[in-house]
Amino acid sequence: MNTYNIHEAKTQLSKLVEKAAKGESFVIAKAGKPLVKVIALDAPEPSQMKRFGFMAGQIKVPDDFNTMGAGEIQKLFEDEA
Repeated sequence: MNTYNIHEAKTQLSKLVEKAAKGESFVIAKAGKPLVKVIALDAPEPSQMKRFGFMAGQIKVPDDFNTMGAGEIQKLFEDEA
């Protein structure tokens, strides 16, 4: 996420508003201290963003996931000795 100081944001306001409208949020800072975050009005709220489980039912983890390839890995270590 890009950060712009107040003076830079004022001089490039139209360009920055267009970017925000397209979904590219940014931060406006004063003296290097972030003050506000600008996002599009139709951007989802952080509470609406679903991260965990978004592929539920689409991926199957094998039952032997924790031991997959254990024999091959052990062989690699034993062959080097």
